[in-house]
Amino acid sequence: MNTKNFKNIALSLVAGCGLAATLAACSDWDDHYTGTSGMEEPGATLWEQLKANPQLSDFCEVLDQTKIYRLHQKKSASYADILSSGQTFTVMAPVNGTFNKDSLLQLVQTVVGDSSVERSFVQNHISRSLVSVKSDPVRMLMLNMKRINMADGQFDGVDVSIANQRASNGVLHVIQKSLPYNHNIYEMLCDNPDLVNIGTNLRRFNEDIFDPEASLSNGVVDGVPVYIDSVVYERNRVLDVIGLLRAEDSTYVAVVPTTEGWKEAWDEASSYFNFEDGMQKRDSLQQLYTTIALMQDAVFNMTDQKSPQDSLISVPYLRENFTFPKGKHVYHVFKNPYDEGGILYGAKALDCSNGLVYTQEKWPFTPEATYFKELFVEGESTHLITDYTKCVYNIRQIVSDQVSNGRFLRIAPLSATDNWTVDFQIYGTLSGSYDIYAIVLPKTIYNENAEKLLPNKFKATISYLGQNGKTQSYSCKTAENKTEFVTAPERIDTVLIAEDFKFPVSSYGQDGNRVSIKLACSITARQTSTYDREMYLDCIYLKPRTSKPE
Repeated sequence: MNTKNFKNIALSLVAGCGLAATLAACSDWDDHYTGTSGMEEPGATLWEQLKANPQLSDFCEVLDQTKIYRLHQKKSASYADILSSGQTFTVMAPVNGTFNKDSLLQLVQTVVGDSSVERSFVQNHISRSLVSVKSDPVRMLMLNMKRINMADGQFDGVDVSIANQRASNGVLHVIQKSLPYNHNIYEMLCDNPDLVNIGTNLRRFNEDIFDPEASLSNGVVDGVPVYIDSVVYERNRVLDVIGLLRAEDSTYVAVVPTTEGWKEAWDEASSYFNFEDGMQKRDSLQQLYTTIALMQDAVFNMTDQKSPQDSLISVPYLRENFTFPKGKHVYHVFKNPYDEGGILYGAKALDCSNGLVYTQEKWPFTPEATYFKELFVEGESTHLITDYTKCVYNIRQIVSDQVSNGRFLRIAPLSATDNWTVDFQIYGTLSGSYDIYAIVLPKTIYNENAEKLLPNKFKATISYLGQNGKTQSYSCKTAENKTEFVTAPERIDTVLIAEDFKFPVSSYGQDGNRVSIKLACSITARQTSTYDREMYLDCIYLKPRTSKPE
C-alpha cells in the first residue's frame, strides 16, 4: 500500500486531530491550530452558533456526546470541543427531526458504536475546506474522506435552509436533512447484512503500523524512545493483495456472493488450505489464505481496464503480469464478464463511493480458474534441486515454442552405466488432488539430426507431509501398476507419473522441503543398449484434478 493511501486511511480515523499527524492529546489542539479562513471573524465559534439555533439542538447533542476515536480508543474530547477550538471548518448542520437522534446517542455509548457515528454521521457533515454556497459547483472533502458536491444551493442534493453563516472558526450552513452516507466497497462488505460474513473475514486482518519517522520524538527515557506525537497508520494484509477497497480516490469493481454462497465457497476453499496438526498458526494461516483465495480474483481496478466489456483483469495480474503460458488456464483474466456465463451476468449492482459491488447468489468462479492452480517445476530451475546422485546436469537453451522459456534440463550419468537420481522441491501444493506429469523431450528438440533415439526408463517417488506432520512417500505407478516409466523417444512425452494424487496437507506459503519428487533412472546393465540414461527434462507439471465437469 503506498504512503498516500496509508495516510488517507489513517486520517479517516484521526481527522479531528490534524491532517499531518495524530496529536498526543486532543486537549492541546487549541495550541496547535488557529483560524485560517481569511474572512472577517465574528466572535462566536461554530459551536456557539450551533447552540444558538434551536432547530439544531438534536445535532448539537450528538456532537457533544460523540467522542474522538483514535487508535481504537475513545478520547475525552468531543466534537463540541473541536468546533469550539481554533481549527477551521465548514459545517453542514441538519435540522431537528431529520435523523434518528436517539439511535445515534445509543450507539455512542460503546467504543465501536461511537466510531461508527463519528465516521458515518458526524464527520460526514464537517469539512476542513471553507466552502460558501454560491453558483459555482464545488467538490468537498469531508473529515471522513468522503467527497460531496455543492451545486445549485444544495449539498449532494440536500437543500440549504440558512447559508454562509460565518463563525470565528469557519462557516455554518443549516440543511434540511442529514447528508447521505455513501459506503465505500470495504464498508459495504462489512455493513451490508447480505455480505457481512465477507467483511468479518476482511476485518480480521486490520492492523496498526506505527511510523516512527513521521512521529514527533521527545527523546529517550531509560533507553526507550518516547513520542509526544505518534503517527499510526491502519493497514489490512488482505486489502494489500486484492485492492485498496477503503481508498476513496480509487474506482473498483468487486463481485461477491451473498451469505449462503459465501459459506459454500468458504467451506470448499478452506479445505484446500488444510495444514498439518500442530503447525504454528495453523488456523490463522488457513483463514488468511482462504480469504485471499476467494477475494483475489473478485476485485478489479477499473482505471486499469482497457476493455471491461470484453474482459476484466484482476489486481494480481495487473500487479505482477502473472500467468502460466503452458497450461490450460490464463489466471486472473475473465472474458465477456457481462455475457451469459460471465462472472457479472445477472449480478445485482450496489453503488459505493469508490465503485460498485456486484452480488451473486453463488461465488461465480471455480477453484481451478482461481486459487487451485496448475504448478510447473521447470527443469532449468536448478535452485529447486535438493539432491542428486551419479549425474551431472546443465541447462540448455533452444528456440522452440514447444518448450517453455526455450530452456530445459539435461541430466547425464557420470558413467555409461550409472543410474542417476534427481530430487526436485515442489512449492505451493494445496491439500487437493493432482495429476502429476514429467514432460520429457526427444533428443531431436536440440539436434534435429540426432540418430538412434532411445527411450528413457525411470522411477518416480513423491515425498510429502501427512496430517500428523510426518514425512510420507509414495512410489509412483503406471496405469498397469508398474513402477517404471518408459518415454516415447521420438516426441515430446507428457508422462503421467501419478493420477489423482491427493496431498493430505497444503504446502502453500511454506518454506522447507515439504514436498518433493524424485526421478531415478532405472536401467539395468543389460538394458544399456535398449534405453538411454541421458534425459532432457522440460518440467514437472501438477495439474489440478477438477472437482466439476470442465
